[in-house]
Amino acid sequence: MSSTGVLQCPAKQSGAAIIMVLLIVALATSLAAYMTEQQSLWQRQVESQFSHVQARRLGIAGIDWSRAVLGEDARSTSGIDHEQELWAMQLPALPVEGGEVIGIIKDRQGLFNLNNLARNNVRSQPDIEQFQRLLEILRLPTELASDVADFIQPQNDTENVYYLGLAHPYRASKQQLTELGELALIRGFDKKTIAILQDFVTVLPDFTPINVNFASPEILAAILKNMTLADARMMVQQRKGNPFKTAQDFLSRLPKGNISIPANSISVTSNYFLVTGRANLGEAQVTTKALLHRTNGWPKVVWQSVQ
Repeated sequence: MSSTGVLQCPAKQSGAAIIMVLLIVALATSLAAYMTEQQSLWQRQVESQFSHVQARRLGIAGIDWSRAVLGEDARSTSGIDHEQELWAMQLPALPVEGGEVIGIIKDRQGLFNLNNLARNNVRSQPDIEQFQRLLEILRLPTELASDVADFIQPQNDTENVYYLGLAHPYRASKQQLTELGELALIRGFDKKTIAILQDFVTVLPDFTPINVNFASPEILAAILKNMTLADARMMVQQRKGNPFKTAQDFLSRLPKGNISIPANSISVTSNYFLVTGRANLGEAQVTTKALLHRTNGWPKVVWQSVQ
């Protein structure tokens, strides 16, 4: 072997060693970066989970706060519920450390309760006729009123023929609706129809009269036979700043004409309220909803959801 060859062998070994060291350093650097990234990701996940838990707690606390507000309202006001009350006004978001919280209380008795279509397991023709008038005002098929009544209180088993003939058959529920989403199960109701109705109807577990201090012109024109939509709009304008004190006060302000309404169909108080709370903490966003039933001055939770 030449002298030149002898000198090249250690150089090659030295170069290989340097390359190995560089590879080891690069690997160690990559591992360190990966571990740092994973630790940062784990920390963010922990922080996100903590924020979500905190936001969830704030949302649930908001429901309890709403119960206290409505309970105090029952004790301290004149006994009527109307749009100018403090609880009915949407307050601005409340800043909290790392985010904000907002709570909204909405009356539910200014809306038409679909479960009124069957009272005490008996179809209620006056309520069916009221709902038919509402459907007509909203330019929806009036036969939908009978379809809902047939679903929650079938007249006989032949009402199930349509549902049992579907590709995925089922029977009419023969019981009260528990949420508006169930309308999708009823003949004639599609997404567009439900979207139109959702601002005018509700689903409550008891028979509920309409609170005329919250009812829209469309609702008033529907529950009052022979009342025009224009007259109903006038009534809504009249109550601003001067809410109806009693049912008789409301009736006394009606325009002259052959306007009639079934007994016990109207009220100036409410017992059902929908509470919506939204909490934003960091990247966590939580929405809480609850239906409250105010009995003997204190609201009880009928149902609640946290998303």
